[in-house]
Amino acid sequence: MFGKFETEIATGMMLGHRLAVGGRTFSKGHTLSLEDVAFFLSHGISSVLAHRFEEHEIDEVTAADILGAPFAKEGVFSKSAVGGRVNFYAKADGLFIAERDLINSFNSINQAVTFACLADRSRVVEGELVGTLKIIPLAVGYRTVETARLVASTRPPISVWPFESRAVTLISTTLPSLGAKTVEKTARITAARLMERGSTLVSELYSEHDINALADVLREEADRRAGSNHLVIVFGASAVADANDVIPAAIREAGGKVERVGMPVDPGNLIVIGAIADIPVIGAPGCARSPSLNGLDWVLDRTLAGDRIDSGTIARMGVGGLLKEISSRPQLREASVSHEAVPQLRDTALSGL
Repeated sequence: MFGKFETEIATGMMLGHRLAVGGRTFSKGHTLSLEDVAFFLSHGISSVLAHRFEEHEIDEVTAADILGAPFAKEGVFSKSAVGGRVNFYAKADGLFIAERDLINSFNSINQAVTFACLADRSRVVEGELVGTLKIIPLAVGYRTVETARLVASTRPPISVWPFESRAVTLISTTLPSLGAKTVEKTARITAARLMERGSTLVSELYSEHDINALADVLREEADRRAGSNHLVIVFGASAVADANDVIPAAIREAGGKVERVGMPVDPGNLIVIGAIADIPVIGAPGCARSPSLNGLDWVLDRTLAGDRIDSGTIARMGVGGLLKEISSRPQLREASVSHEAVPQLRDTALSGL
């Protein structure tokens, strides 16, 4: 029970707030000893805000350690509880997975028990903080702790899937309008993007921006890499405009399957997801020539962590899929308008009504 108690009976209780007395500081949650009580009384402290333990209660630190155990499983480690809080960290670079429904159930058991984490499918680096569990009061009932432990133990509420190291081929289609410097910059940025995820760009190939020409290059590369843990990324000299445009049509012509053309993530709308036999093929959106976050990053995160990527997966990316605009894109979402100009534009529009 939390409340105001006479100091003389407060032995064994936990301080409800930080308290500075006689040049000493006692932290919140400190368990008061006989010596502490005597010290308080000698300095005129006649009452304290504290928590008195009931028989059915567990202190915040013990409760946090008990409940933290089920969270520190697959690719996740934790440190001992401090002040009723346990933090969780990634064991490796990879993809953070959060079981939303399970975590919601956990957080609905009792308001005394809370868990917060990164968004599902976030890319993380080794040692990064991915979640935190906090016991709100200084003590919590045993039944609450046991119920929460059982819920969290049904399956890992959070995990980090480490990135798989893959060898990657980059195919660039060419047109007279596409400069060599752009192609070189794209390769450099793509290599860096892959390196961040533990993979390596091992081959750069070129093709005319033509269905048959690209199909020949894709077919030959897929045959050469068959049975390996390989990935192919294609950058088109021109953005994809249709499901029958050059990149998706070339994948099909090479004997492959196109899973999806387009995604509800911007920048990144104009992506192509497919495969030739066991080799994944990604038609990169033009915005991926920039190092800024875009839909290709989301697809690479999932692909390189072994997560399933299909049309349904892509379709569910829309909420949160509006990313920061890339100013270098040929066609921006909307014309740039200064904040100062907005009232003037509004007044002009209203004057015409």
